[in-house]
Amino acid sequence: MNPIQQAFGILLVLALLGGVLWWLRRKGVAQFTVRGRAGKVRAMKLIERLPLTPQHTLHLVDLEGREVLIATSPGGCSILYRPPELQGNGDAVR
Repeated sequence: MNPIQQAFGILLVLALLGGVLWWLRRKGVAQFTVRGRAGKVRAMKLIERLPLTPQHTLHLVDLEGREVLIATSPGGCSILYRPPELQGNGDAVR
């Protein structure tokens, strides 16, 4: 087997692997963790976004395993729901 055939075989296997991974991820079978700069798993993830009007949106955010509901509008944003352990004196959610 010459080197060109070997290289073609390797590329074919890698292309098939990439195609299968893409298909599995599209079907929701495979999930890949989103990592930050230092390789850490992100503490905040967007679960769902629901546009109410062109300028008003609800965001359901996962904050270290706890769900927070945030409403955004041209005038700013408001926290509509946060778990009791995140209830504070009105400061930013921590």
